Amino acid sequence: MAAYKKHAKVALITGASSGIGLACAEFLAGRGYQVYGGSRRAPVNPLFVSIPMDVTNDASVNQAVAEVVAREGRIDIVVNNAGIALAGAVEDTSLEEARRQFEVNFFGTLRVCRAALPLLRARRAGCIVNISSIGGLVAIPYQGLYSASKFALEGLTESLRLEMRPFGVRVVLIEPGDYRTGLTANRLSAADSAINPAYRDRFRVAVARMAADEQKGPDPLSVAHLLHRIVNNPHPRLRYSTGPAAERAAIWLKRFLPYALVEKVMDSYYSR
Repeated sequence: MAAYKKHAKVALITGASSGIGLACAEFLAGRGYQVYGGSRRAPVNPLFVSIPMDVTNDASVNQAVAEVVAREGRIDIVVNNAGIALAGAVEDTSLEEARRQFEVNFFGTLRVCRAALPLLRARRAGCIVNISSIGGLVAIPYQGLYSASKFALEGLTESLRLEMRPFGVRVVLIEPGDYRTGLTANRLSAADSAINPAYRDRFRVAVARMAADEQKGPDPLSVAHLLHRIVNNPHPRLRYSTGPAAERAAIWLKRFLPYALVEKVMDSYYSR
């Protein structure tokens, strides 16, 4: 288990067993932070303290936050990174599947915020960083519920940032594009996506395009570098998009071009 650094800033990072969460946990730990990486499996890591944490379970979240406070006396930084990706046409997605997507990506973040905010607010300091997605600003075909969960997270974070301003707590969004992580292999598919002939072929093409972009994407270490800059900035912006330039350009296309043109670009890209 990682050694304690009692005078370091204390960071709690969810979804820290792989991908962006793991990169962020290891990078901050290497910069002298006392990092607690929460995940369901909580594998041992020599660089930071792994703790069991299931963001879909109230008791698990509360216990994890209480454990960090019991050991350290405080939490300075919360990074809400835990998430899953569900692919499938909206029509093919059951309510149960949709709820699972939101339970992790949206309500999981809400649970962690509710557990940690009283601590940050009482100290009138600290930083919450919610990991959203470029797909939370520009919706992706056949990832409608994933995009919806991230759109919801964007709205939650905007409100939370305003609510926390009087208490000196910084609230920030990081919006990654496609990065080379385990998300590709772990992507879930709506059960009906493989059998509904109305969408089946276009669904397969779109998911193959997503997977190819992710696997040729940059290493998530760049997100960790960005996180480090954000938590050391006394006045961070609300949003930081990061990732391949073409994907970040889609945000600006949506803002400044007629949406009919954006639709054509998105449809063409994900249908070939």
